[in-house]
Parts: sequence; C-alpha cells; structure tokens
Amino acid sequence: MKIKKVCVLGAGTLGTRVALQAALSGYEVSLYDINLKSLKSAKEVMETIVTKLAKASGLESESGLMAIEKITFTKDPKVAVHEADIINESVLEEVSVKTEVWKLFGEIAPEKTIFTTNTSYLLPSMFAEVSGRPSRFCALHFHDVFTAKVVDIMPHPGTDPALIPLLMDFGRSLEQVPVLVKKENNGYIFNTMLMSFIGAAGKLLVNDIASIEDIDKSWMVNFNMPKGPFGILDTIGLETAWHVTKNQPDKASQAFAALLKTYVDAGKLGEKSGEGFYKYPKPKYKNPDFLV
Repeated sequence: MKIKKVCVLGAGTLGTRVALQAALSGYEVSLYDINLKSLKSAKEVMETIVTKLAKASGLESESGLMAIEKITFTKDPKVAVHEADIINESVLEEVSVKTEVWKLFGEIAPEKTIFTTNTSYLLPSMFAEVSGRPSRFCALHFHDVFTAKVVDIMPHPGTDPALIPLLMDFGRSLEQVPVLVKKENNGYIFNTMLMSFIGAAGKLLVNDIASIEDIDKSWMVNFNMPKGPFGILDTIGLETAWHVTKNQPDKASQAFAALLKTYVDAGKLGEKSGEGFYKYPKPKYKNPDFLV
C-alpha cells in the first residue's frame, strides 16, 4: 500500500503541525475540526511556521505557502476522509471525545484507510474496537514535528504487524525518527520520562518548596537548557498537561492537576493563548538577566 492522502483530525497545536509537515512532504492533506475558528487559526499558525522555517532551514517561503494552500481545511467529516489512506487523530485528550470521533470515522472512512491516534497518554486498545477495524488501528504519536522529530509507533495486541514497517516508512517520509514501542505503555517512551520530570516539578511547586521561576532556573542552569519544566509545560499546553495529569492516581499528580485546572479555567493555556506560567511572546525565561 502506498500512502498518498493524509487526513488529520483536530486542528490543535499538534494536529496543525502534523498536517503542515505532511503537506510540505508532498502528501495530499485534509485537516478536520468541528470548529471553524480553530481551522482558521491553524492556517495562520502554519503560515507563521513556514516563515520561521524559511529563515532557519532554507525552506522556500513561497513553496511552503503553496503547500498550505493545497491543504483542505474542513469541518465536514466526509470531505476530510474522502480517499484518505491514513488518518492521524489529534483531538481532545478525553476518552469520550476520542470514542465518538472513532465511531464516526470508523463508519465513513474508506476500507483502505489506516487508523492512527496521536494520543499523548491513552492507549490505542481503548479505541481500536469502536473504530470497527482494530487490526488497522495503531498509535502514531508525534512530538513537535519540526524541532522534536520523533514519532512513536505503538501497536495494540490486535494490530496487524504488517502495518508497522509501513508506518515506519511513513514517519521517515515526514522527516521524523520512528521508534517502536513494543507493547502498550501510557506515555510511550519519552512522555513516560517527561511526566516523571514534570511531576517532580509540580510537586515542588504545590508543596511550596520553590517558585516557578526558581524551579526552572535550577533545571536550566544545571543542564544548560533554554527553558525549565514550567516553560516546557507552556509549550506543551496546560490543557493537554491537565488532561494527562488528572488521570494519574497518586495524590501528588491530583494536587498538581488541580493547580493546572485553575490556569485552564482562566484561559491561561500556555504559548498558544499568550499566557500560561509565563507571558508570551516574551517570557521571562528568555530575558538575558533571567539566570543572573
């Protein structure tokens, strides 16, 4: 099977980037979302990314903008999935939402379509049966796409093994480094390590051991990193972090989830909303005197 048409479900931070990278890699792409405002915002974000890539990587701005113009931005599920060879789903990290999405697309997608979920912390087996084609269902989890070029391929026990090399090649065609998660694991490989790190920072903050800035400074100085755990959380998105953290059973995670919820309720979602733990586009941790 040759993948030509890519359908991305969800025009959030990650879905937008996956759709753009697929378009830049020469695929026919559709981006689906139930919210027209999100689709409009996704296109604007893509244009900003292309401008940055043109300055940093030598990408021709004109060709990048042309690739965006070829993307189908739609809230019509049938238009989105028409002739799709593969779906990559990046909708809200809620079981009920993803379940409804896979019920719908399982009914209307062409028989040839491969189903993949970009879930951050849930498991593909939670949605494989409801999709109606469990053998063609697998997790295909991207990170940033443009700066963190790793894609996790995580089958569930019923995934057809023949999909794995196909998804490996697809990942490489998007200029990603594919890694195989041999059995289902909440958080894949990197996110498992990341959540331990983020969880430790959250525990320090909730227990009033240190401030947001001092926790970040400690990490940044010791590892010579451009941002600390709370700067990283702003990049991930506080809503995404809250959805993941609230599903953890331990008391420390629940306490941190409660704190994250106060930011989410206030509309402080991180970089994408202009404010999270820091204010953007000029967060304090980027100030030359932040580490003085």
